[in-house]
Amino acid sequence: MNFLESLGISASGLYAQRKRMDVIAENLSNIETTRTEKGGPYKRKMVALGTEPINDFDDVLGSQLEGVKVDAIVEDNSPFKIVYNPGHPDANKDGYLSKPNVDLAVEMANMLMARNAFSANLAAIKSTRQMVLKALEIGR
Repeated sequence: MNFLESLGISASGLYAQRKRMDVIAENLSNIETTRTEKGGPYKRKMVALGTEPINDFDDVLGSQLEGVKVDAIVEDNSPFKIVYNPGHPDANKDGYLSKPNVDLAVEMANMLMARNAFSANLAAIKSTRQMVLKALEIGR
């Protein structure tokens, strides 16, 4: 594996984790949204990650390297939280309100995992950069 492939894999990981953080931020900002354009409360979103081949000449020779790609952003179909709040304008006739299926603890845990994965990919890029600089020094 050459250093460009390594950078490509880490860069794809950085992009995927940034996208996860964007979706987590959207979930957190809509944690109290009870009415959306589609009708009903906000549905939590998740990022589905997959792999994608890193295109290089080595692919032809059989060494398939894979990076990370965002396959889709999907909605969580878990049930909404039901709370009794008869004074809320979106409450049903019995006074119950459907709130988004976003859990603050789950989103914070996901945010920490995405941050750590982002940091690991950034550290890999920095290490690759240092190796390239050392290799250039040897060549002098």
